[in-house]
Amino acid sequence: MGASPSKKEISQEQQELESVATSTGFLPTLEKVFSKLADPQTKSIPLKSLQECLSLDLGDPTSETFSILLPHLGPSLVDVFFMGDKEGVDWIQFLRGYIKCCGRMPASMSLNKLYKLYVATCSKAGLASKLELEFESDDTDKISGYFTSTDVVMFLWICWAMSQNAIMNKLEILDMNPLALSAVTSCTDDVKELNVWDCCVSGLDVQLPAQKLHMWVLSTVPSLAHCFKEYVDARFHKCAALEVEKLNDSNVVVIFIYTLIVMVVFENSDDSHDEVGDLEMTLVVVLDNLEPSSLPNSMHFSEPHNKHLLTCGTAWAISLTLKSTLCNELLKMCIPRNNDGTFHNLLYRSSLHGRGLSRFWSHVEGYHGPSLILVSATSGNIQESDSAVRRWVIGVLTEQGFENKDVFYGSSGSLYSISPIFHVFSPHGKEKNFVYSHLHTTGRVYEPHPKPVGLGFGGSAGNERISIDEDFARVTIRHHAVDKTYRPGSLGFLPLEASVLEVEVWGLGGEVAKKEQSSHKNREQLFTEQRRKVDLKTFGNWEDSPEKLMMDMVSDPNRVEREDR
Repeated sequence: MGASPSKKEISQEQQELESVATSTGFLPTLEKVFSKLADPQTKSIPLKSLQECLSLDLGDPTSETFSILLPHLGPSLVDVFFMGDKEGVDWIQFLRGYIKCCGRMPASMSLNKLYKLYVATCSKAGLASKLELEFESDDTDKISGYFTSTDVVMFLWICWAMSQNAIMNKLEILDMNPLALSAVTSCTDDVKELNVWDCCVSGLDVQLPAQKLHMWVLSTVPSLAHCFKEYVDARFHKCAALEVEKLNDSNVVVIFIYTLIVMVVFENSDDSHDEVGDLEMTLVVVLDNLEPSSLPNSMHFSEPHNKHLLTCGTAWAISLTLKSTLCNELLKMCIPRNNDGTFHNLLYRSSLHGRGLSRFWSHVEGYHGPSLILVSATSGNIQESDSAVRRWVIGVLTEQGFENKDVFYGSSGSLYSISPIFHVFSPHGKEKNFVYSHLHTTGRVYEPHPKPVGLGFGGSAGNERISIDEDFARVTIRHHAVDKTYRPGSLGFLPLEASVLEVEVWGLGGEVAKKEQSSHKNREQLFTEQRRKVDLKTFGNWEDSPEKLMMDMVSDPNRVEREDR
């Protein structure tokens, strides 16, 4: 590493810090970043360079307050965790700061570092806040003080911005109200009678004890603690991978003109294909090194207006409850799609593919990966005005695909109350009645005691925690059902029965599960075509045909025929 000390000058502290950084698997990246940013003379990274490396710019958020807060994230991060001097941050200070941010530590301590960063960012931005937090020390996870309801929303937005840094070039401001309402109702006693259907958390004048909010995060959205480490790693990784200078707007114009030249040469050339190929290869190299931030605004990702139940906010909130690779699959839902604007992970949507269990089954059959089913319903008359109709959304995450069975099955899963307030009901561990999905087959025989047809989750047969009828017209929620599969608790909605507005199923098994489902559908189609084929040779002889046998039996059913031996 160019700017790092020689082996003879390595101190014991440096050896220990490098050993810790090696255990994280990130030491080679840190060496590249330091070599790239450090001043050869001082062998230190200037504070301004480190601040720019750790700063976040994802476009212009729609929130005025958030747009003021966001530019101060990088400078605050450096001030709190990277203790440098006037010359900058040397190699030991750089390693020490990274380990403070991303070293192995309990989730509770990671959350404390997030709180400290938020407090410092608010202070540097000069925002008037009633936030009062006290931290006992850097080595403990003890925290005291209060969050305001507005601070809860802003804190969640900061975490969202950091988590999306690696996959988005433009920030989408989410509706944090359901998630923030969950925190407010769980951490305070003054809002138990709060009308969640018509409430803006930012407008509430309540204080949330820091310890209670801390416990809410760890129990409801534990993956929130990882946002900070993922953000720092992503910023350093991007800095280490960037080998060319960012292109400005004039470079974009040059590239556009260059593209036109390539097209003109290609159109007018007869025997100069090698030169055209060289031009095209040069263009590819230039475009590969082009920074997304230097592209025109029209090329930035922007969440289009869609009416899907699975929004970016819903996907992110559910991903925060998980500790597995499903987090990444859920966050991919925030990025489109196929070239035609559709979602390649959308397995079924009732308004698109038709209502009912049979239509549902034709689109989810053969998919053997984790799935997320979302149900939107209303307890009012959908013909009335929007203010009179209470729409709400619930969700179920299954670790496997759906099977046509007349008994419960499954290995794991979670229930979700998504809107208007977010709650998660994780597995209880006593029973495994995770999913019930039963559809009568077309060739069924007589059943004296037929099993109910429809979808069910939790509870027991006939007393499911959530059940959807065969026509996808009604959904029944039994808040107090005896359920030993999912953790107890009310989903937060008063009606026991409601009209289904929309049902969606999203596949979270990745490309492997989609390919397996495609193979399954191809096999089923092949079997169906084979069953429909008629062997004309078999039925070509009247004496051997089933029709002649039936005619003979009808004409003289008592006739005795000699058996051929």
